Amino acid sequence: MTQVAEIVTFSLAPGVTDAEFVALSQASEGFVRATPGFVHRQLTKGADGRWTDYVIWQDMETAQTVAATFPQQEFAPALMAAIAPDSAQMRHEEVHWQMKA
Repeated sequence: MTQVAEIVTFSLAPGVTDAEFVALSQASEGFVRATPGFVHRQLTKGADGRWTDYVIWQDMETAQTVAATFPQQEFAPALMAAIAPDSAQMRHEEVHWQMKA
């Protein structure tokens, strides 16, 4: 079974602060952690102001199922509203190698 990286890049909507967005993202933690097949997640912001939500799932089926059900969760409308319209790009990639500390 090959792990899958879900990589979502986006910009924040005007007026949304970094701290507000991190808090909105943390509201999704319970859902993500409770999903069988969750491995790892991190949220980063680049020097260009674009954000990346990087999640490792156990397999492609899990990644696609979560991507389909995520928008229907209670926390999702506020989280999605904090992202600039038409700025989000999501892709799923097979993990072929990883190195841990």
